[in-house]
Amino acid sequence: MIALARKYRPRRFADLLVQDHVAAALRGAVARGRVGHGYLLTGPRGVGKTTAARILAMALNCEKQDPVTPTGEPCGECSTCHRIWSGSANLDVVEIDAASNRSVDDARDLRERAMYAASQENRHKVYIVDEAHMLTREAWNALLKILEEPPPKVVFVFATTEPQKIANVAAPVLSRLQRFDFRRIGVAAIRDRIKEVLAAEHLAADEDAIAVIARYADGGMRDALSVLDQALSLADGTLTADRVRQALGLISDDLYAEVLTAVAEQTPAPIFPLVDRLLASGADLVEFIGGMADLLRSLLMTLTGAEPEGLTSSQREVLAAARQRLTAGDVLRMLGLLTEAETAIRRSGNARLIVETLLLRWTWMDRTVDLEQVLRGTSTPPARREPPSIDQEPRPGVPAPSVTAAAGPLLTGALSVEGLRSVWPELVNRGRVQSQLFGAMVAALTPSAVVGRVVTLEMGPAAGPMLEGARTRLAAIAELLGGAIGHSVEARILDGGASEASLDRPKRLSENDLRGQRLREIRGKDAALDAAADALDLEIVE
Repeated sequence: MIALARKYRPRRFADLLVQDHVAAALRGAVARGRVGHGYLLTGPRGVGKTTAARILAMALNCEKQDPVTPTGEPCGECSTCHRIWSGSANLDVVEIDAASNRSVDDARDLRERAMYAASQENRHKVYIVDEAHMLTREAWNALLKILEEPPPKVVFVFATTEPQKIANVAAPVLSRLQRFDFRRIGVAAIRDRIKEVLAAEHLAADEDAIAVIARYADGGMRDALSVLDQALSLADGTLTADRVRQALGLISDDLYAEVLTAVAEQTPAPIFPLVDRLLASGADLVEFIGGMADLLRSLLMTLTGAEPEGLTSSQREVLAAARQRLTAGDVLRMLGLLTEAETAIRRSGNARLIVETLLLRWTWMDRTVDLEQVLRGTSTPPARREPPSIDQEPRPGVPAPSVTAAAGPLLTGALSVEGLRSVWPELVNRGRVQSQLFGAMVAALTPSAVVGRVVTLEMGPAAGPMLEGARTRLAAIAELLGGAIGHSVEARILDGGASEASLDRPKRLSENDLRGQRLREIRGKDAALDAAADALDLEIVE
């Protein structure tokens, strides 16, 4: 039995999917007798590069090619076409896998063989070199001369998925070749082709099954037909989406729905059991991350008015439920955290911990708010949820208390640096009640001077990255101090080791400095927004 990917491989330029620009150029070159001596075909795997090379060889050597009015298309049926199409031995068409024939000796052998004429006078010798980026620098150098001055009716076709590697080791070769870039095949085109193959094979499949295969193929028609072959071996009657997932070991849509539900409800409890189930089922956590990224991308598309392709009915249900509870800003932040996790997984051997940490960060993630609505007073800041800390248990649905709502004054007697330092640990705990980030900022500060009601705080060089954030939250820090002292105070912050004069010296503002300055200006315009910024740790991201 012939594999579907081979059985339904195109035989004519017109049959190449989505590669019309390549098909038209090569067909025209054959028809007008202007075929080049060297071609470089680049693009993702499974999109038709080697197939196009074979069709070109067929067109140049087809027995039924009309010499008077050539069309440039091979007949696909004569013995020569059939042998080239099937990859059988042929004197005039030679296919070489550069992954296993990459040395300078292999290149010299190829160069010597190319010097001999074709088996018949009106034929061309065609050398198809697959995985061409695997050739060594010395091998390319050995081929350079024959590519500059090729023998008559000799054509070299190099196919590669990584043209940049050829450019790095053999840049002079590229100027001797005509380059064609193959496009990734879209989900819709793959889906239509799968339906054609199923009809030709008299087989049936659900629309959802076809959609899963089309998305899984990731732009490669060959991969799509290979997956279809694999899934059909498990099918009993009509091919279903569950059978396809079983054949590929894919994770069910229900599990992704559970993740989004936990994030929307900000409930971390299901995360560890969910990852346990993933591992117990033998799922690949890297594949899970990739599937989650694909689903979040589709969700972001729907939230911004676009329509993702190739979704199954269950995926549409998942997205419909999620879009009611998550905003585009939320999804964008989730994707940002996911990208960090993908990078970390490649560097770490503990994929489980990384995935669990990512999902927990999602469930504890603050919600985005519309500043314009807050300024108009039409939006209520959502309740914050913090990770559990040693001094506070998270309480679902309850807004974090403000600093002034904490217990009474900590300091009795005259205000002094020594007194403040003695109660500073408790002051840090009060800051953590508001948020972990705010508590960390307070912990990084040290009282250094008290003049009247002005408290000067100092931040050491090791905590430098927090300095700008602490200055942005200066009003909240002053309020925290006032609650601990029993009366209002003014707070000032100095960089560790810096003089007050140095703080007034003009400096070059970074992008983060500008964002912090913009946030301070906005907070100063509206008391409600200033309170919301303290409650939510708001920052400007755009």
